Amino acid sequence: MLIFENLNVEFKQEYVPDIRKEVMGFANAEGGSIFVGVRKDGTVLGVANPDEVMLQIVNSLKDSLAPDVMPFVRVNTVRIEEKQVVEIQVTTGTNRPYYLREKGLKPSGVYVRKGSSTQPMTEEGIREMILQNSGRPFESCRSMNQELTFQTLQMEMQKRSLEIGSPQMRTLKLIGEDDLYTNLALLLSDQCETTTKVALFQGTDKEVFRDRKEFSGSVLKQLEDVYQFIDLVNKIKATFSGLDRTDVRDYPEEAVREALLNSIVHRDYSFSGSNLINIYDDRIEFVSLGGLVAGLELKSIFLGVSQSRNPSLAAVFYRMRLIESYGTGIGKIRRAYRGCEAHPEFETAKGVFRVTLPNRNEVPRKATQTAEETQKADILEEQKNRILAYARKNGSITRKEAENLIGSGTTKAFRLLKQLCAAGKLRQKGSGRLSTYETR
Repeated sequence: MLIFENLNVEFKQEYVPDIRKEVMGFANAEGGSIFVGVRKDGTVLGVANPDEVMLQIVNSLKDSLAPDVMPFVRVNTVRIEEKQVVEIQVTTGTNRPYYLREKGLKPSGVYVRKGSSTQPMTEEGIREMILQNSGRPFESCRSMNQELTFQTLQMEMQKRSLEIGSPQMRTLKLIGEDDLYTNLALLLSDQCETTTKVALFQGTDKEVFRDRKEFSGSVLKQLEDVYQFIDLVNKIKATFSGLDRTDVRDYPEEAVREALLNSIVHRDYSFSGSNLINIYDDRIEFVSLGGLVAGLELKSIFLGVSQSRNPSLAAVFYRMRLIESYGTGIGKIRRAYRGCEAHPEFETAKGVFRVTLPNRNEVPRKATQTAEETQKADILEEQKNRILAYARKNGSITRKEAENLIGSGTTKAFRLLKQLCAAGKLRQKGSGRLSTYETR
């Protein structure tokens, strides 16, 4: 036989159950043929009972692969060098990716033909193939994880006297036409893979962390947990006019709620990153992936125009009375700051949308430094220069040497060394107390 194994040809000496992986690999790629009864080197051995082998192959493919791959497979016998060989002809499937039922849509269950071998796909590759071949938004595509539970969803629905059985899950598009869970179901399930990361900083920059948390589970659980966390740090400032007391929270509760909902409902979940919320002394930033839907501009949003990236997820939130209607969130946030000196900011860049809520009780920083602030800054700069000069002269400096050099405590010396590293003037070597800092 003059044919060799290649991108479109595979040889099998005899029938083995793993032939299903080869079929799947071809169906997920450009198609090809598998010859049963031919050794890897091309030697034709033939098949003693081709009818029995063909039956085994067909039954195996029907039972083990999903979705149904048989419309794209033809199994027949061919005569090569006067010997009976079983040929499995596979064309590219239209409902890719195909996968092993027992493994599901994950690398151990999805294979694709590459070169002359069949290899497992990466999770990212699986996601891309689902999107490319469905032509549907992420939320409507099949979930890679079909082992889902919905304790949070059921609890939240019960609180609102709403049913959430199989018929409702189909209506809400948690179950697709192929009777499999969709990515919308994954987002609402207890196994949701997307998380929300909240960072609480000291001051107005990212230099010092006060706290950080990562919230997981159903997006409904994340919504509740994150709101409660922000509520704990949303302080109240009391002002008095005569005997009357007025309490004002740092951030309007309605603005926090709408910004948080916006970051969950409208983000692009085909990105694997987390939702990000950064809390500073003077502001909260809600950062979501995906930016604006193609065709919309920021000024369109201010005019009340809305095009949801996840209409089915928005429909579930609407049914649960978490949102009123599309396109009202931005207006609510702006109205919550009516009469305030500071106003919320809305920014978009490629793949990112950020909502910044200013702290209503934070006194705005002066544009110019006071004489005392200038003197402090000069002292810090002089101390950093002394540390840098010492490191250049001696080849390196330790934290203890920096403390003695500038006559400060451990925390300040460590902070100045870190600032010099961040500026590219020093490089840390080692970790902990044994760290040294060398000049670059």
